[in-house]
Amino acid sequence: MIQNTQPQRRFHNLKRISIIGGFLDGMELDLSNGLNCLIGHRGTGKTTILEFVRYALDAFPDGEAGAAARRRVENLVRSNLGDGRIRVWIETKDGLEYLVDRTGIGEPIVLTPDGQPTDISLRSGGIFKADIYSQNEVENIADSPLSQLALIDNFVAEQVEQLNGQIRQVEADLVRNANSITPLQTELAKAGDELNTLPSVEAKLQAMAGGGGENAQELNTAHTHKAMRDRERQALDSAAEWVGSYAQYTQESLGKFNEHARTLFAPDMLSGPNGQILHMMLRSLLTLGDGMDGLFRQMGKLITDAQGRTNVASANLVAAHNQQEMAFRDLIQKDKEAQGQALERANWERKRNDLLTRKRRHDEMLTQMARLKSERQTLLVKLHDLRDQRFALRQGVAEKITSEVSSPIRVRVEQCGNRELYQNLLAESLKMAGIQHHMVARKIAAMLAPAELADAVRRGDAQVMVEKAELSSSQAAKVVATLAPSPALLQIEMAELVDRPCIELKDGADYKDSLALSTGQKCTTILPILLMESENPLMVDQPEDNLDNRFIFDTVVDSIQKVKSHRQLVLVTHNPNIPVLGEAEKIFVLTSDGSRARKVNEGSVDECKAEIVNLLEGGEEAFIRRKERYKY
Repeated sequence: MIQNTQPQRRFHNLKRISIIGGFLDGMELDLSNGLNCLIGHRGTGKTTILEFVRYALDAFPDGEAGAAARRRVENLVRSNLGDGRIRVWIETKDGLEYLVDRTGIGEPIVLTPDGQPTDISLRSGGIFKADIYSQNEVENIADSPLSQLALIDNFVAEQVEQLNGQIRQVEADLVRNANSITPLQTELAKAGDELNTLPSVEAKLQAMAGGGGENAQELNTAHTHKAMRDRERQALDSAAEWVGSYAQYTQESLGKFNEHARTLFAPDMLSGPNGQILHMMLRSLLTLGDGMDGLFRQMGKLITDAQGRTNVASANLVAAHNQQEMAFRDLIQKDKEAQGQALERANWERKRNDLLTRKRRHDEMLTQMARLKSERQTLLVKLHDLRDQRFALRQGVAEKITSEVSSPIRVRVEQCGNRELYQNLLAESLKMAGIQHHMVARKIAAMLAPAELADAVRRGDAQVMVEKAELSSSQAAKVVATLAPSPALLQIEMAELVDRPCIELKDGADYKDSLALSTGQKCTTILPILLMESENPLMVDQPEDNLDNRFIFDTVVDSIQKVKSHRQLVLVTHNPNIPVLGEAEKIFVLTSDGSRARKVNEGSVDECKAEIVNLLEGGEEAFIRRKERYKY
């Protein structure tokens, strides 16, 4: 007999929900791995349970929509939980079990099954994640390309989050790179202007050196050596200043770390219930500080020794210079023509020495700039590659949804299709350009990629914007003049063109974008995607809203039947087709007296048949009368 060696795919599960205090005080729900349905009259706490779980797991999306949902749920928790607590038992896809505990004023705490706190955070979604959608959120997804993108990413969440982490790191490296390039560009521009005078200074000195006389060559050599002595003194002064700055740094750093460490823990904290732990932490910090002080003292000794040797060398150099200067003066005194030019020539030599020092610094900066630009180009290539990898994942999900979803929809992802962030950044950068910056930004963003624009600006090629973005020559010239010297160009260069999903529903012979659909059609488009296979539990509040019963029977129920053996579902519903035809493994029946909600029954469809008939079907009499009306 051949045995199936394929590992069984596992998925995350919500095992149990317990609420202590507030409107739902005493509520205990032991969930099935398959389809779970919460039913009851309106106002019995069904939605509140779903939102409490979302709050406990901190399962909010990113962005403005997620922030708005968080504020709404936090208000609900404050109103309905009071000083109570929410406890959710979870099982990861790897079979690990944890208890999540949260109050209305605290962060979620993840405990082991025996109640010991862990350092696990649920916010990243790395260990456990649930997909939770409040009422109307299904419809809202159809109206928001960014929400649709998040929905697509959810199917490959681990891979996308890994890429997003790498992308964030590269973007941070690019920002640091830009912060190094920007001041260097300013310094190079300033140094370049000053060095423009170097050729005329050297020409002046060359003319002075071209004088006649039998001692001309000897005098020129003496002047050259005198100029070198000035450069040597400058080098020595710079070395002393450089070493001295390190001496000052090491001296000022002594004791600073420990001084700050002692301010971190107030006396009442050290004498409080966790004082022993804080004392241990403080001792660790002070030990670190003592070690750093020891290193600073070693550095100080090394610097002091070096300063001593430098002072000896400086004294020797001064003595040598004095002797050489006396020889120079004796030589000058022998030549009357040289005496007249000596002072002027020395001034010009000092000017050249100063410019040569600046030129060396300028050359160093050019080398540094070349390295930074090379580093930046490597980072940009890496950034684009990571974004391409993420797009490929999204495109794969779109193809999978189109081929597998039980609804006439198709999904595609347009790479870099959402240019809003790029356009806004451009408009902000062109505010002072003296043009209609919003209109110009819109035209450029539509036709030129960020890297293409940055390259054109650096080359001073305004014609590209005239031809591709249909700007006037004046507008294009002002864009180049404004962006070329601006640090914003480095930010524009790395701006993200967000991938834009397009989810379409077949309506008759044509497909229509979800943004143009009716409310019911929006739900018809999105809900089947939510009900696809995933390792995350799915909780939806009233998925039947805005849907006709035929679609629920043909599509929603069919999706539930296909997925529930591979994904846990928890649905708040008022539609009998979902628990009955979906063959719910667990139904929870809730009721309320207005001040407190309670669970009145739980079990299978058969065990909760009476409540299903009365609450969802309208009662036995309604059943009979419909049967008579339909003549079935």
